[in-house]
Amino acid sequence: MSFELFIGTRYLRARQKQAFISLITILSITGVMVGVMALIVVIAVMAGFESDLKSRILGVESHIVVMRHGGPFAGKSELIKLIENVKGVSAASPFVYTQVMLKSSSGVSGAVLKGVDPTSAGRIVKNLKADSLQRNEISERNTGYQNFVPGIILGKELAGILGVSVGDMVYLISPTGIISPIGHLPSMKQFEVKGLFESGIHDYDGSFAYVNISDAQKILRMGDSITGIEIRVDDIDLARKIAEKIVKDLGFPYWTRDWTQMNKNLFSALKLEKTVMFIILTLIVLVAALNIASTLIMMVMEKTRDIAILKAMGATDKSIRRIFVFKGMIIGSVGTSLGVCAGYLLCKLLEKYKFIDLPGDVYYITTLPVRLVAFDVLLIASAALVICFLATLYPAHQASKLNPVEAIRHG
Repeated sequence: MSFELFIGTRYLRARQKQAFISLITILSITGVMVGVMALIVVIAVMAGFESDLKSRILGVESHIVVMRHGGPFAGKSELIKLIENVKGVSAASPFVYTQVMLKSSSGVSGAVLKGVDPTSAGRIVKNLKADSLQRNEISERNTGYQNFVPGIILGKELAGILGVSVGDMVYLISPTGIISPIGHLPSMKQFEVKGLFESGIHDYDGSFAYVNISDAQKILRMGDSITGIEIRVDDIDLARKIAEKIVKDLGFPYWTRDWTQMNKNLFSALKLEKTVMFIILTLIVLVAALNIASTLIMMVMEKTRDIAILKAMGATDKSIRRIFVFKGMIIGSVGTSLGVCAGYLLCKLLEKYKFIDLPGDVYYITTLPVRLVAFDVLLIASAALVICFLATLYPAHQASKLNPVEAIRHG
């Protein structure tokens, strides 16, 4: 152990007449600990929110969407085959997308209608049980399409608005209709509710309805055309690169959007909020660091004679600076370590016991989600130590500037 570290450590153990300095030291350690703990818990909760929201959104949305400038297009089989050969793509499925009205015996509501392929849609949208949308070709052939009742899957909130459940009937009304002698008539078709899906996000559960893609094409009079192709990839972090590769292979007029672009505003807001909270809570650590600076300044004033004697014995200005930097960094390191341990423990308690409840009518979840990321903890601890180090520089510099002759004379 260097003599600077030895003396800096001894200065932490204040004598009886220096009890006030010792109290401020304890308060400084506590301040750093509270600041670091608060930062870790808040950042972990916000990371949990972001991760939970991402998993819910990607439970009802694809990772990449391929569409064509100019609207619907044909030739889906060749395109899907080409897309599935791209490295990193795990599944691709065609879809038809439009807005419709849904009417039941007890309610009416606007909805986003999505026609999907029952054989492949389940690999794209994990929360959707698309098997129930399989067409009964024998029944349709015997009754004719006009009399055949196809299936529809509704969001749970949307079903509540319409007052229907599984097995009930709803009428789907599309603005794409026919021109008759009396004017434009919208298309209307009866559907049987085959299932309900729940993503946990109100915007999706209250507006989405899924039908077989062939039923959607008939209602919209699209023939074999589709709106686009949904894609799921193996690694969501590579979705942007894979989307660029697909566009390069397909060429104009096709274009793509990945999940980060489709939800850019939402995740940008979460990232900004997380950054702002980090800056605000860092102020707690800054206040504790000012306490460390105050403690060291008072210690320099108290130890004037000791500093003079050390200088007279040959200690350099650099050594004197190190003594007080070491003392300040010991305070900061102890506070940071205790804060990391307390923050980790509190996060684990929140994760296991979920003792904080959230109102379900305000938030899409009922308990605080917690996701402790090692990089975030390392960043917080590093920031706290850097702030504490900066707080030691001025008192250490003042101590090194003391004139030993003047200090002994007036000490």
